Amino acid sequence: MSRRRRKVLPTEPVRCDVESLSHDGRGIARQEGKILFVDGALPGETVMAKVVSTRRNFDELRTLEVLETAPDRQTPPCEFADLCGGCSLQHMSNDAQIRFKENTLWEQFAHFGGIEPEQWVAPLRPDNTLGYRRKARLGVRYVKARESVLVGFREKRNSFLTDIDRCVVLDPRIGERILPLRELLHSMDAYARIPQVEVACGDDTAAMVFRNMDDLGSGDREKLIAFGQAHELHIYLQPKGPDTVYRIWPESAGRDDERLDYRLDDFDLTLKFHPMDFTQVNAGLNRAMVNRAVEWLDVQPGERVLDLFCGLGNFTLPLARRGGEVVGVEGDDAMVVRGRENARLNGLENVSFHGADLHGDFTGQSWAKEGFDKILIDPPRSGAEDICKYLTAFKAGRIVYVSCNPATLARDAGIMARNGYRLVRAGVMDMFPHTTHVESIALFERDPH
Repeated sequence: MSRRRRKVLPTEPVRCDVESLSHDGRGIARQEGKILFVDGALPGETVMAKVVSTRRNFDELRTLEVLETAPDRQTPPCEFADLCGGCSLQHMSNDAQIRFKENTLWEQFAHFGGIEPEQWVAPLRPDNTLGYRRKARLGVRYVKARESVLVGFREKRNSFLTDIDRCVVLDPRIGERILPLRELLHSMDAYARIPQVEVACGDDTAAMVFRNMDDLGSGDREKLIAFGQAHELHIYLQPKGPDTVYRIWPESAGRDDERLDYRLDDFDLTLKFHPMDFTQVNAGLNRAMVNRAVEWLDVQPGERVLDLFCGLGNFTLPLARRGGEVVGVEGDDAMVVRGRENARLNGLENVSFHGADLHGDFTGQSWAKEGFDKILIDPPRSGAEDICKYLTAFKAGRIVYVSCNPATLARDAGIMARNGYRLVRAGVMDMFPHTTHVESIALFERDPH
């Protein structure tokens, strides 16, 4: 059997006149009828770039030199930005990043939904675009040729880990400890058998979860505990799946004790979570997002409110503080338990949490039979195409849709529009500065006609 020969890539740099940006933040240029996707290039720039991959209809390139600079270019705040895949827009000014994300949302509404909101609202922006990221999965790899352990994110468009010793977008409790973490792992007997470290931060405490492929010896455990003590971190081990995670420092009084927490002061709420639970990565932006969602729903006493994909109660509990009866529904049973824990912790009795398959018709469930006046939905990236078909049966006056994928939001907005709902407002939220991730929020109102 003959083997297909790998294409020989051009060695000479290519001059590129960049016209626009792709949705993944790469510059788009054209040459002899072929599209060029250029990492690290901005619209209006002329750059010299290296070909890193070639296809029949397009090539992928990486910027080597900027010959003509766009006004939107800035010096990346991180020295590893050109190589690390954790961020892709650090070379773009913050204002330009917001415009890029707003344009992405506008294009998706037009393309997938054939719809536009009656009002575009000002973007929600965090106070700080650095040190914001509270959740991450860091890869770990022992590199024999270097006799060192790498910890961090993968390089752009390949599987290699980036050689970094700090990260400016991670919460400083984690980001400033990458080098000590590398040194710790290299000193352990299991240096080649820990493939990843999950990190999670609450308001007062940060945690690291080490995925250990083998049982650790007493010496390695003592090193991990000493690291946690020295850096004021909670230390967990994960010998198998997520359900096997347990804390080794500080000593645990039981699984219910293994919690971090964050505050939503505007609602006098404390929410507790396990390090492996889903929480929003940007605490400051999350507070602003919750405030906007609650304001837009405008819950009145006596109203019934449905919160779909409710998680541990990030929106459910603030809505309950505004009165009425709130029903949180989640497909993950562990999150249902966490929501109930947080309701008890905050003394809320006008809220209930339920588990359900949110990919089918749930209108016949006991908690749904009385209907709802207002609905909040915060689905995963796949959106809520099937659910939107059922939501209209409740005839809720308002629906707030929080989205992490503008394409599926636009698609679902089209479904809502065809079923009697107006897209009243929409806007982006900069949950992940320096990345192409677009978080957005939309308000739908039922057309009485």
